[in-house]
Amino acid sequence: MKFTDLFPFSFSIDPMAVSGVLLWALALYLAFSPLSDWVIEQLTRWFNFAERSLYISQEEFEKTRQGRESQNAFWASMFSVLPFIVLGTLIHYGVIWGLGGSWSISLGLLFAVGSGVYELGRRDSQPSDSE
Repeated sequence: MKFTDLFPFSFSIDPMAVSGVLLWALALYLAFSPLSDWVIEQLTRWFNFAERSLYISQEEFEKTRQGRESQNAFWASMFSVLPFIVLGTLIHYGVIWGLGGSWSISLGLLFAVGSGVYELGRRDSQPSDSE
C-alpha cells in the first residue's frame, strides 16, 4: 500500500519548498531562542488555564495535575514552532522572489549554521545553575 492510495485525489509536495521553509524556520528558531522560550511559556500557561476550566471540583483537578502540566508543556513546545514556520515561509518565498530559487536554500543553510553557532555561544556565556 502506497501513501497515494490513502487519498482519492492526488497532490504534489515540492521538496525544495519544504526544505527551504524548514531551514529558515530552524534558523529563526535558533536565532530567536529567547523568543521561542517565551512562546513556549505563554502557550503552557494558556493550556493550563484552559484545561483548568474543564474541571468542576478542585480535588479532581489536583489529582492528575502534574501529568497534565507535563503534557501541556510538551504540546506547547510542539506548537511553538508554528510561528517560526510561518515566518520561514514568508522569508523563503521572499528570497525566491528577490534572488531566485537556489538562493533560498543556500542562504537558509548559511543562516541556520550561523544562528546555531550564535546560540551555542550565547548559552556558553550564560552562568550555569551549578555555579
